[in-house]
Amino acid sequence: MTKNEGLNICFLGTARYAYPLDLTTRKKFCLLSSLGQLYAIGFSQGAHFRHFSDYADFWTLPAFRFPVLRYLTFFLITPVLTLWLLWRRNIQIIVAQGPYEGAAAAVSKLVSRCFGHPVALIVESHGDFEASLFMQRRVFLQSVHKFMMKCLARFGLHHADLLRAVSNSTREQVERWKPRCPVFQFVTWTDIDVFFEAGEAKHATLSSRILYAGVFIPRKGIIHLIHAFERLAKDFPEAMLDIVGKNDNPGYTEKLKTAAMASGLGDRIYFVDVVPQQMLAKLMEEAGMLVLPSYSEGLPRVIFEGMAAGLPVIATTVSGIPEIVRDGINGFLVAPGDEAALEIKMRWMLDHPSERQNMARNAYRFAKDFFSPQFYVEQYQKMFETALNS
Repeated sequence: MTKNEGLNICFLGTARYAYPLDLTTRKKFCLLSSLGQLYAIGFSQGAHFRHFSDYADFWTLPAFRFPVLRYLTFFLITPVLTLWLLWRRNIQIIVAQGPYEGAAAAVSKLVSRCFGHPVALIVESHGDFEASLFMQRRVFLQSVHKFMMKCLARFGLHHADLLRAVSNSTREQVERWKPRCPVFQFVTWTDIDVFFEAGEAKHATLSSRILYAGVFIPRKGIIHLIHAFERLAKDFPEAMLDIVGKNDNPGYTEKLKTAAMASGLGDRIYFVDVVPQQMLAKLMEEAGMLVLPSYSEGLPRVIFEGMAAGLPVIATTVSGIPEIVRDGINGFLVAPGDEAALEIKMRWMLDHPSERQNMARNAYRFAKDFFSPQFYVEQYQKMFETALNS
């Protein structure tokens, strides 16, 4: 794929970019850089502004501790910075990585158009943007937040030229908000190769380690996993539970750790801080199943990462999950919050090693067919070509 030397694209969102970039993000922008000159606006991993280049020009805003300050910073600075890039770098396409971020991009688009510089706006949706925040943490003045977020999302989507969804459920949601707008659908980026390597290195017999990987927030339903594990632990003394991820809600994380200690299984339930994808792949190689008991998702990449690593998956019947977890084939589906069903499925997997191994093989084959870096880049290329011609 040859680089389009005349195409300038700006990715705009609230993602946090490390400096230097982590290997996974670096690989993503390395591949996408074949499509044109890339610019990215997001947050740094500290309270400082930074500009650096690594396959894209990155402009990262200070990530203040308090969400209100972060979002004020984003919506005050991003439109101005985007306008400057539009005029100085001749940006032709803005990719807003969420409907709310789309509102900031739409302001830049409208002002730029007034001065004779048209730009195409693509708005992406990676999850349930209407409800997920309120499942993530306690929000004060919730009705006010909902009203403001609704206005921002409507404004951003209204001015979008194209939409991108990661699952059928996110596609249905954006189509409901903006009917008759072209929608591209493909999954989020992951460095899948490291997980395939883990799957190829996996032992013939799966271990009794149960793995959760994701952020520590109420929406993820981790407390139900701990309770379900507590019910079966005495019958499977070799079973362990690894809970891996980022502490995004200290109060909820403390609740999880308290529940683990109260169960008497503090020596069998391990909490692991967020790790690079290479280390996560290693943890998946050592695990025997992946469990994701969420209340709301988009299309969680951790599921197809786990499948690529040769893990059968137990997950909930929410959002895009049933599109990839085939009940009884490469894993099991349960209702969110149903601890009894979660226990039954985990118990079944531990009791049926040969059947679980068959599920693991099915999961690995599914992941092989489901995602490839080349397909990811090709979809962005098609989307950019459509945006330019719209």
